[in-house]
Amino acid sequence: MSTSDTHASQSLAAQFAISDHLATYNSQDSRLLYEEQRPVSVSSDRANDPLYTAKGVYITIHGHFYQPPRENPYLDAIERQPSASPFHDWNERIYYECYRPNAFARVLNDRGDVLRIVNNFEFLSFNIGPTLMNWLERYDVETYQRILEADRKSCDRLNGHGNAIAQVYNHIIMPLANERDKLTQIRWGKEDFRSRFGRDPEGMWLAETAVDSATLAALVAEGIKFIVLAPSQALRCRPLPTTDHPNPEWIEVGGSQIDPTRPYRCYLKSQESGAGSQELGGRDPGADANSPVPNNQQLTTNNYIDIFFYDGPISRDMGFDDSALSSSYNLTNRLGQAVRGDRRPSQLIAVATDGETFGHHKGGTEKCLAYSFIHEFPNRGWTVTNFAHYLSINSPSWEVELKSVTAWSCAHGVDRWQDDCGCGGGGEWHQKWRRPLRDALDWLRDQLIKVYEEAGRKLFRDPWQTRDEYIQVIRDRSLTNVTAFLARHQTHKLCPAEQTDALRLLEMQRHALLMYTSCGWFFEELSRPEGVQILRYAARALELAGDVTGIQLEKGFVERLGLAPSNVDCFKHGAEVYRQLVKSAQINLKQVAAHYAISSLFTNFAREQQIYCYTAHQLDYQMQRMGALSLAIGQLNLTSEITRESANLVFAVLHLGGWDFHCCIQPFSGRQDYSLVKDRLFEALQQASAAQTILAMNQIFGDQSYNLQSLFAEERHRIMRLLTQETLTRLDQLYTQVYRDNYGVLMAFHRDELVVPQELQVAAEVALSHRALLSIRALEQESSDLSSEGGQLGLNHLGELEAIAIEAAHLRCKLNLPEAKQILERLILRSLWHLLHNFDPNTCEAELQRLERLIDLGQQMNLGLSLAQAQELYFHCLNHWIVPERLKHSSAAKPESPAETESSIKLHPLHQLLQLGQKLAVDVSGFM
Repeated sequence: MSTSDTHASQSLAAQFAISDHLATYNSQDSRLLYEEQRPVSVSSDRANDPLYTAKGVYITIHGHFYQPPRENPYLDAIERQPSASPFHDWNERIYYECYRPNAFARVLNDRGDVLRIVNNFEFLSFNIGPTLMNWLERYDVETYQRILEADRKSCDRLNGHGNAIAQVYNHIIMPLANERDKLTQIRWGKEDFRSRFGRDPEGMWLAETAVDSATLAALVAEGIKFIVLAPSQALRCRPLPTTDHPNPEWIEVGGSQIDPTRPYRCYLKSQESGAGSQELGGRDPGADANSPVPNNQQLTTNNYIDIFFYDGPISRDMGFDDSALSSSYNLTNRLGQAVRGDRRPSQLIAVATDGETFGHHKGGTEKCLAYSFIHEFPNRGWTVTNFAHYLSINSPSWEVELKSVTAWSCAHGVDRWQDDCGCGGGGEWHQKWRRPLRDALDWLRDQLIKVYEEAGRKLFRDPWQTRDEYIQVIRDRSLTNVTAFLARHQTHKLCPAEQTDALRLLEMQRHALLMYTSCGWFFEELSRPEGVQILRYAARALELAGDVTGIQLEKGFVERLGLAPSNVDCFKHGAEVYRQLVKSAQINLKQVAAHYAISSLFTNFAREQQIYCYTAHQLDYQMQRMGALSLAIGQLNLTSEITRESANLVFAVLHLGGWDFHCCIQPFSGRQDYSLVKDRLFEALQQASAAQTILAMNQIFGDQSYNLQSLFAEERHRIMRLLTQETLTRLDQLYTQVYRDNYGVLMAFHRDELVVPQELQVAAEVALSHRALLSIRALEQESSDLSSEGGQLGLNHLGELEAIAIEAAHLRCKLNLPEAKQILERLILRSLWHLLHNFDPNTCEAELQRLERLIDLGQQMNLGLSLAQAQELYFHCLNHWIVPERLKHSSAAKPESPAETESSIKLHPLHQLLQLGQKLAVDVSGFM
């Protein structure tokens, strides 16, 4: 970022209206910009107000926020992805680099202190993929709510037109989808949007902006008002016919020459007015040719949709040119180059790019956006808007015709997702696998349509309407909601087994949609994670079909995958990718039970325990130890939260010590049999023979067994760490002894500036890291109670940590403390929250000193602390009560001499709270 982005003067505050609860205070008293401030119109005359009448230059920056879905289809959770290290997975990594930073974007002064925190989503036009939004809702509800709040605020600012637009549900290439899938994708996208933002979407983002005439017809049928496309997708345009000019000439713009500063109207041809007609998309195996769109879902009779084309050159520069987003000054100048000087009443400068550009692809650029929105654009007299608002004040006066089948990331129509067109390639690798992969999935989809219709009509009054409304269950899988949903759609009262089959069929269809997620074709190789992911969805879909009807589709599917050549020698073709990377990752209820059983040796499970998307109800559990052997036997009821499938199972798990486990599972066959199993196995254990116990287990349960490798990765890694802890503790003690015995030698080497023997330096680093970790864990435990006693104990550990930091600095030790960083950040946030929300002037000084010492400790240990959340918490309280109370105290103070006044102010607890802002790198200089 440039200096212009990190500096704001008192005059900047004057450009914003102070929020109601601070309206009595003079904004010129400080350079601090309040979060609640918003640009205000200079006139109440709507005829001259750019929010009500199209006048001047409007800016829309659209972010397409999306990540490929990464959830394990069997666990409904993302497993650890080592390539995203040090984060758990790529969603988490991009969250920290992009999604949260944009929800809390900083405006900084020239020292790097926070002047203002801006919610960029309040000014960005944006869509967020429903699968990503679902992850955000689970992972960080604060950021999720911040995004929803931004849309509400943009609605307030822009006459009811929010910044958020919907997206086709799971990012499929719409022109390659059959007509049923087109409609479901739109309907799921709309309902997901409505359930989150509390309003109907006006626009919809198409995956890869891929579009054809049938997609337009489906969008119009579902009431979508506008879409956003690339300029290269337009064929020709002309002014709308008028009485004076009934037949204006068409202008050819096929070379990306369309003017993107205005909206366009795109009329459907007569045969397109019914979405799903045979002329447009061919016969849809899943549709009724006479009524492809049910009458009760035909939402509109319009025969057109409005289209915005983003500015291609500027959008490319934002995505691929480092200078465009290097500063708000550069961004504003680049946008300004697109402003037309032809005296037109209004014009829209609209750009669009991947939302992850802002912070992930280009680190820190969310700050550039924030300063542009609140300073640079208003200074130019530009109005920040979104597509829906601009459309409401500037209806299209031009119409456009599109090229037949196009997308923004393929020069060959949509071949990137079905053929070896060269897009997404590079090097010597081919993409000949794309067409066979597409054909294999199309074959599977058509087979699943038959399964769904034949089995579904026995359970659902209208199977396809039921699928369209299944998004209501995807959004809320509570038993109450699922029961109500099935009651609305069932042909008769379903018994529990039929309810499970009904949910299996709907999940089969959900995975049949997910297997078309565009990312699977986007890159250069089938065996990449994205390709494997869509094959996992396909595998789950065909498995569910087999569970309901007994039909076996896997053999035919794998044969077709064998025609998809891989670039990787160890795979050769898609069938081997499926066998090695997909088939081996499938999970059944017995594996979930084995996971529970082995984990139970190291975890005290509650009677009812959630294991990913399964509920485990412990009906019985007993464990006995004999020497190094541990044997646990239990009865367990497992239920899938997705399909409500359940199983009553018996398990026995033997821990032989170390890494050796032997676990067996079988169905529960009755109390008497279960009692006999327990008696026989515990009798075998009494012989203190692992061999005899394993032999007895195999005689009872059969030859199939599970071991440590059978655990899901997260739990396996946790247990591996537990099993190695004893060894590591002994090593820590050994290194500590070496360090203590040779401390004088180490100091002598450092004193004489000699190279320290590696063995001694490593011993010092391991010993000090171990001491520091033990102390910081104890500090967290005892600091959880901020009573006077607990606080004092915490101070003792804090002093120990400060001493370790000094010792490490003297010996030039690099402490390895990733866990300490997380603990210290939690402690700082917790202490700050307690200080601000339980403010006590009598204890304020002690709490502040402790908090400042925690922050200093992170610097002394070179932990690279992030104070982002602490800044956000402090900034919120600063606006809402610290500054108002501080100003009240100043105005209420009795007249004193200047020296006495200054002294009393500095001693006041509120002044000390403001000093804390300096420690947190928040600019409070205007209030000191």
